[in-house]
Amino acid sequence: MKAVLLPGDGRVELAERPEPSAGPGEVVVRMRASAICRSDMSLYRGTPIVGGETAGGKVVPGHEAAGDVVAIGEQVEGVAVGDRVAGYLAVGCGHCRHCTSGAWMLCAQWRCMGFDFDGGDAELFVLPAGNCLVLPPEISYLGGAVLTDMVGTQFHLQREVGVGGASTAVIFGLGPMGNAGVMVGSALGAYVVAVDPLAARRERALRLGAAAALSPEEFAERRAKNWLGEGADLAVDCSGSAEGQIGALDAVRPEADVYFVGERTETTLDPSNQIIRKLTRVRGGWYFPRWRYDELAAFAVARRLPLEDLVSGTVGLEEAAEAFRAFDARETEKVVFVS
Repeated sequence: MKAVLLPGDGRVELAERPEPSAGPGEVVVRMRASAICRSDMSLYRGTPIVGGETAGGKVVPGHEAAGDVVAIGEQVEGVAVGDRVAGYLAVGCGHCRHCTSGAWMLCAQWRCMGFDFDGGDAELFVLPAGNCLVLPPEISYLGGAVLTDMVGTQFHLQREVGVGGASTAVIFGLGPMGNAGVMVGSALGAYVVAVDPLAARRERALRLGAAAALSPEEFAERRAKNWLGEGADLAVDCSGSAEGQIGALDAVRPEADVYFVGERTETTLDPSNQIIRKLTRVRGGWYFPRWRYDELAAFAVARRLPLEDLVSGTVGLEEAAEAFRAFDARETEKVVFVS
């Protein structure tokens, strides 16, 4: 079968791999959609942000994938051949407090699909049966692929802080993750303000339900005039920039919530004024617990979330080299392999 490998240094290989088989508790999935994520660029450059077995491009990338179950191993329950599934990316030890609570990505021994074990950028991939998220018939393979990371992350963090019709939320950074936040917040009934320097991203945010879409300079000007009163109830930084993180802290009212979702290693903050004296609750936002999926899928169906609108283009596996190059150069937003 064909499979994508990322040896590092911006190289992409389309390799021939033996077709995998399902071991005990596992299923084989025929890939129908597998999205490229910004975190995949760490593999592309040879500096993976997670995973201990990725050196030399040995592991097939792709942690946002959906497809058809074509084979099952022994001791598999709850999943059958023919099921349409998406992959839950985290595998834990199964018995620590994080695993038993459903937050498998917090397990000290966790392993990540597409980083530690083969992911979805191949014709076939293997998942533990418990990592199979069965897709409702209303959700396409494309929708299922983006549902499992961006939309799931944003839905979980906004549900955790009770976003609803009385809420004002500001989303900084309108790449795929940020626009997923716009989509979710709007569907939950919030007044969503979207902030990004790029006009095309702001235009997409408006199509996805944002009440206002502003450049950082426009937002700062309006904020200085008390446009949001004391401030927003929630701010989410998806940019991973110091400006976005600082902007999120400055955007909220006292006793509000701020989530950092975009990855960054260092930012200089003003804790006294931005956090301590405002009693700001600052949280990290990263993926969603396994138990949240049924609610997430039901929400996506009930609110008719336009999941495929988060996808900027689709390509075949044979176009992988150009797809990763263009994505790394930010010429595209959310590209998905399809078969």
